[in-house]
Amino acid sequence: MNRALLAALILGVSIVGLSIGSTVPVVALRLYQAGASNVQIGVMSALPAAGMMLSAFIVGWLCQRLSRRHIYLGCFALSGVSIAAIEGLAINGYGLAVARLLMGLAAGIIIILGESWVNELAEDGHRGRTVAVYTTCFTVFQLLGPGMVAVFGTEGPHVIAAVVAGHVLAMAAIGWAMPGGVSSHPQDEHRSFSVLGFIRVAPALCMGIIFFSFFDSVILSMFPVYAASHGYAIQLAALMVTVILLGDAVFQFPLGWLSDKIARPKIYLTCGVLAVLIGISLPWLMGQPLLLWPGLAVLGAVAGGIYTLAIILIGQGFKGQDLVTANASAGFLWGLGSLLGPLLSGVAMSTNVHGLPLVLSAAAGVFVVFALSLLRRSALVSALE
Repeated sequence: MNRALLAALILGVSIVGLSIGSTVPVVALRLYQAGASNVQIGVMSALPAAGMMLSAFIVGWLCQRLSRRHIYLGCFALSGVSIAAIEGLAINGYGLAVARLLMGLAAGIIIILGESWVNELAEDGHRGRTVAVYTTCFTVFQLLGPGMVAVFGTEGPHVIAAVVAGHVLAMAAIGWAMPGGVSSHPQDEHRSFSVLGFIRVAPALCMGIIFFSFFDSVILSMFPVYAASHGYAIQLAALMVTVILLGDAVFQFPLGWLSDKIARPKIYLTCGVLAVLIGISLPWLMGQPLLLWPGLAVLGAVAGGIYTLAIILIGQGFKGQDLVTANASAGFLWGLGSLLGPLLSGVAMSTNVHGLPLVLSAAAGVFVVFALSLLRRSALVSALE
């Protein structure tokens, strides 16, 4: 395994996590403080997700024409400029909307290529742990974003400046460690399905990615607003997001290790059931501080576990060009879930005081249905073998 390359990939996705984790709540809370409606906040929070959806359809074209090294460098440059623009653009202007869309486009390409490359580097016997390290680092840096917001607040350039500096560091590491050869996948290599066709090939994996991205975008953008509307201070509301992401980060490696030992579909389904139960309990937990904080940590752990298991199962089941296509589809679905999350939760919160946990619970319930079908199919295949 090329450890230097793996380290560069991990650093790259970590900076993407920091970008999402910091800029989404900064923009959402600035809009909230400026008096914007929940729907307006939801729309602006969803724009990076729209960019991620677009990235799924151009990453293959880019890989055929440029080396991954050049694609990474270009995407980090675009993302860094888009994030820096947050400080110079009107909080409700069209320029900010374009900047958020471009950041999502760049982040989506980085995530798609990174997940494909890490799965290529990983041996199947250690795939769970390797992918778990990758997703854990993404989450650790993602949780640093709301943590910085909790410390520095939403005013001033401190948070944005730190994220831009991270982009510069990532570009330096990529320039040093990544090979400069043209596309790793020959243009004439057979592809069994299209980006959208992957939904038919692996619906349970697709639903897991949609659920986690839905969950992630709702937690980053609307959960601070939900907590603030229930009497919690802005900085404490941001800290709750950090606790959710901390639970995600801490438990991914143990879940990855476990997935190398026992049937992965069983862990996949169990995480979904726990997400439903905690989501249903959130309205009650908001009034029980002693139980709320550990409950939020467990919620983050099982939601993150769903995503980690989905990426592991993709790497287990697909190779070569199909792996890139599957991850491109995952990028599209990530964008779709991230787009729907703020929009649906924003509308739900406008009509019901507990609209956010209701939406999350419903999304987790749909995932459980698909995960159950995957477990049954896996059990049938094992029996036939």
